Amino acid sequence: MNLVHSRKIVLFLIFCLFVSVVWAGPVTELSNNWKCAPIAQVKASGEKVSQPGFSLSKWKPAVVPGTVLTTLLENKEVPDPFYGMNNEKIQDIYETGRDHYTYWFVNDFRKKAASGEQVWLHFRGVNYSCDVFLNGKKVNDEWHYGMFLRQVYNITELLAADGNNRLAVVVYPVDPVGNPNGGQGGDGVIARNVSHQYVAGWDWIQPIRDRNTGIWDKVTIETTQSVNLQNPHVVTSVPGVRLPGKNQDPAIIQTSAELVNAEGQSVTGKLIVEIGGKSVELEVTLDANSTKVVNLPELVFQNPKLWWPAGYGDQNLYSLTMKFMVDGKLSDEEQITVGIREIQRKWNEHTRSMQLAVNGQKIFIKGGNWIISDAMLRFTPERYDAEIRYHRDMNLNLIRIWGGALPERPEFYDACNKYGLLVIQDFWMSGDCNGRWVDPKKKDDQWTRRQYPDDHNLFVESAADMVKMIRNNPSLAVWCGGNEIAPPQDILDALRDSVLAKLDGTRWFISYSNSDSMSYNFLGGNGDGPYGIQPDSIFWQHRTWPFNSEVGSVGVGDAVSLRRFLPKENEVVPVEKPHSEAVTDDVWTYHKYIGYGKSIEPYGQATDMEDFARKAQLVNYNQYRALMEGFSSHMWDWYTGSIIWKTQNTWTALRGQMYDYYLDPNACLYGLRNGSEPLHVMCNPVTKMVSVVNNGFTEQNDLMLVAKAYDMKGNENFITQVIVYINPSSTKPIMSVAGSLKQAGGDTDGSFLLLQLQNQKQEVLSENLYWFPNAAGVYSGLQAMPASKLQVSAKIVENNKVVVMLKNPEDAPVAFFNRLAVVDAETLERVLPVFANDNYVSVVPGAEKTIELECPQASGNNWKISVEGWNFANQYFPTN
Repeated sequence: MNLVHSRKIVLFLIFCLFVSVVWAGPVTELSNNWKCAPIAQVKASGEKVSQPGFSLSKWKPAVVPGTVLTTLLENKEVPDPFYGMNNEKIQDIYETGRDHYTYWFVNDFRKKAASGEQVWLHFRGVNYSCDVFLNGKKVNDEWHYGMFLRQVYNITELLAADGNNRLAVVVYPVDPVGNPNGGQGGDGVIARNVSHQYVAGWDWIQPIRDRNTGIWDKVTIETTQSVNLQNPHVVTSVPGVRLPGKNQDPAIIQTSAELVNAEGQSVTGKLIVEIGGKSVELEVTLDANSTKVVNLPELVFQNPKLWWPAGYGDQNLYSLTMKFMVDGKLSDEEQITVGIREIQRKWNEHTRSMQLAVNGQKIFIKGGNWIISDAMLRFTPERYDAEIRYHRDMNLNLIRIWGGALPERPEFYDACNKYGLLVIQDFWMSGDCNGRWVDPKKKDDQWTRRQYPDDHNLFVESAADMVKMIRNNPSLAVWCGGNEIAPPQDILDALRDSVLAKLDGTRWFISYSNSDSMSYNFLGGNGDGPYGIQPDSIFWQHRTWPFNSEVGSVGVGDAVSLRRFLPKENEVVPVEKPHSEAVTDDVWTYHKYIGYGKSIEPYGQATDMEDFARKAQLVNYNQYRALMEGFSSHMWDWYTGSIIWKTQNTWTALRGQMYDYYLDPNACLYGLRNGSEPLHVMCNPVTKMVSVVNNGFTEQNDLMLVAKAYDMKGNENFITQVIVYINPSSTKPIMSVAGSLKQAGGDTDGSFLLLQLQNQKQEVLSENLYWFPNAAGVYSGLQAMPASKLQVSAKIVENNKVVVMLKNPEDAPVAFFNRLAVVDAETLERVLPVFANDNYVSVVPGAEKTIELECPQASGNNWKISVEGWNFANQYFPTN
């Protein structure tokens, strides 16, 4: 192991326990008026550049938070790398050398320190290394490096007397940068750094040319008095087995914080915690220029409103205030969002996998794998909120953050807390780069790669800092050592025995994502996957790993989505090359298209790209509905959970996504939403056995199952209406409908099957419409289906929300697979993101449906509604 520093891991652990950063007190973000220049154009030293009088007349505007590449794109110096093959037009750092993407970043800001104040400069993320200067003085004593290690500096004495300050930061790229040779993580040496690995290319993305060099996360100025309150820690304990919505037994809240005394004399004060009208406090004396970790007395919280995962209960959140008072005056204060909950785990001997529980109730995991919100690190709270809301709307309850990316930002966790998504957070390892497999594309041999990164101490130090940053989030459920591989033994030991044991101690830690301790691999292979198109029957009939950390499929968007990044000449039907992942069109191949095999052909050969994308949505919907229904059908028997690879894209890739990079959903999202319903009725595509799934914690009584079949002309064949009872957290087979489907003409033209669960008020609690092919496996009836007579009306019911009424007359065929969108009334461009209570909807004869469409980020509401169905030509309808 080549250690850059000579310090031992144990020393780093001691350091991490007592020195770190957090965002507190009155805080100002430095996000405007940044300028930058490449290092080759700056001959002056940092001391000179950081003097307010140094001329920046030839410097360009910079994007901070951001990267060099985002700045170049903003200044129109490079083309959009997400469009077509533009990425090939941008110079790669492997060819140019690191100096090409080494940049100075400068910000002029106003700040004076009043008497008794301490002023702190925070960096939440710089990639990869940097030196910092302020007003002609160097700020950092030692060269800083490490993408995920935050920085904090007391700059009180460095501030200008007149309040006019200049901050200058020189940022250097990772070293080595890696050869983007087409391998997973290129030649693998990118993993010698403690940074993300995908930037050298993966099977779902092309290389990021600057390897995301820059001040990529927030820069803030914090003001406190003599004592700075840092890294507050909140742990909630919820003993026993709880039910949502009930009066609760007490919960226990334990709190602690790091207190930093910046004064040259001892300070005595009170550390106070307040939540829900309750408070605890402790008198503390701090030595001069010292840092101390302080544990407060535990707080007993009566009748708490608990936090539950999505689909199981409400996501109740409290605001906890932690403050330090000196002589009755506030020195520093933190506001922390708290969800009162406890996460447990238990080994299921029957499935041979771990099962998770929240507040004593076992949770069947329906998850999605997440890489990163944007490959070029353009993060916003609004985008995070939209993406996590989509995951909630898919009826998922967990997101796993893949290990080749990053520790997710607090804004990501804010959204997960809000929408009830549990999180598995990987550390920065991958089986591809870190040596699990022999790989001819890798520069170093397997044993050398097994010891990546070069600086193990930096990895551990960064991990400790990350734990402190995100450990208070109720959504954070599991720590994971790496993607498909455990870290080297010394790092693994430090993570488990020191970092997590001392800084968290409340969450399950798995050594790697498909570890036997998570899901016993009795099937051979890697313990996850497969990743391509599969017959719907496979998900129901073929047993796979009992807690599959990665199982995935296709995900091409519709024609509107594809045209956002495919040049006109590449709007073609992708033709797969034999024995290859490539297709005949270079741009489709470049954007990592994963083939649909023979799944499109039963709907008829695609005539053009639009027709292909239209038929692909039928496959998308069925693929992900069947995936989650198949796993749910064997809940607690074969499986304790499944995590889809993957649910979102960081780039304009043509595979594995429920919505595209531009936040436009495709049919995958709504097929998954249907198949993942907490209370759900479903049909095995092979046996035609109808089953009911109850993911809830209570028995469901007096449900009415209604089953009807329809032929292609819309003629109804009533099958059954029967009362159903089902226990909590279980799946129950009810009856086979195979014979009834044949009577509806299924062998000749195919048929539709409508399943509903109704309550005693005849309200529909779950609805599922299947379309089945004829006896030869061809959707001949769909190909010759009569035109829909769908009637559409829409009205705006409140700001940013539209209600659309869909009505199908009695004497009509099924109005099949209708895609609704909100569009600008003048341009007819889609308004994004849009959240719908359903989409790709079908309406049987004589039925009506109400669809709600919400556009929370839309400005104005001069909209129309577009509706396009399988047998309904695209039309636009006004919103009244």
